[in-house]
Amino acid sequence: QVQLVESGGGLVQAGGSLRLSCAASRSTFSINVMGWYRQTPGNQRELVATITRDRSTNYADSVKGRFTISRDNAKNMVYLQMNSLKPEDTAVYCCHAIVMMTSRREFWGQGTQVTVSS
Repeated sequence: QVQLVESGGGLVQAGGSLRLSCAASRSTFSINVMGWYRQTPGNQRELVATITRDRSTNYADSVKGRFTISRDNAKNMVYLQMNSLKPEDTAVYCCHAIVMMTSRREFWGQGTQVTVSS
């Protein structure tokens, strides 16, 4: 079992920056993939960025060059640095973890609201 707790959301003007943090209840070294997804009312959850245990990263085209995902296994943390924010980045951002041992298990955080004003 993995509990994920996000923090760092808030209100920011367009062009500004925020850093989201996700604290995991177990060693992130044991978590194969961690990521950030976002969701707006009436829309499906969409992938923002993922990072594997060996730190390979993947980004949605809409955030490439603006967002950076990183993980600190010593602190059991995953971060999402968001720069040059746009109003269309407004969403609830959720932390996600995949653990693959004898079976694949997925875990989600509750989410943190990010609002970008124009």
